[in-house]
Amino acid sequence: MEAGLHDRLHRDPSPAPARIVHLGLGAFFRAHGAIYIAEAARKSGEDWGVLGVSLQSPGTRDRLAPQGWAYTAVELGPEGESAEVVTLLRGVLVAPEDPRAVLDAMAAPEVAIVSLTVTEKGYCHNPASGRLNRDHPDIVHDIADPLPRSAPGFLVRALAARRAAGRPPFTVLCCDNLPENGRVARGVTLELARLIDPDLAAWIETEGAFPATMVDRIVPATTAADLDRVEELTGYRDEAPVMHEPFRQWVIEDHFAGPRPDFAAAGAQMVADVTPFEHMKLRMLNGTHSSLAYLGYLAGHETIAETVADPVLAGFARSLWRDEIIPALTPPPGEELSAYADALAARYANPGIRHRTWQIAMDGSQKLPQRILGTIAESRAAGRPVPGLTLAVAAWIRYTSGRDEKGQPIEVKDPLAPRLAALWRDDPAETVRGYLGVAEVFPPALASDQGFAADLTAALEGLLARGARAMAGGLVHA
Repeated sequence: MEAGLHDRLHRDPSPAPARIVHLGLGAFFRAHGAIYIAEAARKSGEDWGVLGVSLQSPGTRDRLAPQGWAYTAVELGPEGESAEVVTLLRGVLVAPEDPRAVLDAMAAPEVAIVSLTVTEKGYCHNPASGRLNRDHPDIVHDIADPLPRSAPGFLVRALAARRAAGRPPFTVLCCDNLPENGRVARGVTLELARLIDPDLAAWIETEGAFPATMVDRIVPATTAADLDRVEELTGYRDEAPVMHEPFRQWVIEDHFAGPRPDFAAAGAQMVADVTPFEHMKLRMLNGTHSSLAYLGYLAGHETIAETVADPVLAGFARSLWRDEIIPALTPPPGEELSAYADALAARYANPGIRHRTWQIAMDGSQKLPQRILGTIAESRAAGRPVPGLTLAVAAWIRYTSGRDEKGQPIEVKDPLAPRLAALWRDDPAETVRGYLGVAEVFPPALASDQGFAADLTAALEGLLARGARAMAGGLVHA
């Protein structure tokens, strides 16, 4: 039904069963993958409804249920805003409330795909090695209990149910910012399955599919003020809108275990090898995003747009692309990396996107290995200097101290936050030695690299003595 002026958004949901189950129904998927799937379904005339699953809290479910699962996606362009109502969702389950219902939904015969946006830490793996963290409390639980808590646990137990029912496996479509994300999802799933049932693991290995993907769209966190803005823009109240930039990209390895939407009809790139696209995006976008988040936050900037409005930090980002990141990349087919950098700079500067530096800074221990440390390790092995990326790592270390440059306490959201804070010493060299010993973050090649340790110590000393902006400016003008 149509919403009247200032009524709450509502529609009567479709009774058709979902063919995709999505784990981790956060803002990013609703502003990216869901829109692609909805467009693909419209253009092909097929029904590809999505059932969302929250693995943690009921908040998203509780906001969407009164709206019949509809929500507004608002595009934040440099020159204004536009809105569309997305009606793809068939419902939302909350896993901690009823894990059996989630497993039953994933095992349903009509489900062809289980997709995921559970963030890096949701895979319960060691980011430096990619292996399953067998000591993770959720994994310990999921090995012993058939009603799981973790994303890998739900994948394994649902695939076991399908096998027992004589049904084919669903395709596992990972949409998180991980290098070779399909390989990571496959690896943790198989490793957990072997611990539970080796025969199940062999079936998944033979019959399953875990295509890699590269996803790209800036989706800032929705604020209370955004709810009022959406109401002014649309004339109805939506308690669960998502905000996003105009740009979007989805590169998908075309390897599925069964049917899939016509993603290409919605503009997705279906390719044989996603890796070059992943490296380009993870290192050029996510790598500089994290670098700007830590340095920008320490320098007192609230958002990325504010950070790159500072000419010193904008110049720092360009020097990262030109001198350190692009030399370490192989361009994907059809991509020109300097033009991609120019496009990223324009996207960062979009004043309509209030992507908070603090939001991007979250979970750095999970993000740095693939976003920054891989480039550093490869460049040092090749003899290429990486002072800017080293400064970014030092800024992360500085940030995780729990104090800003004025000595005021800051909230650090990271799975390793207490452990990292305990590594701080008065001597920066001792602090760096402690951090390099965190095997979940730093690979052996960097942990044992005395030259890197010296460079990182010097960068941290500079941050403590001179501040983030001065250190970044010194590199830009070096």
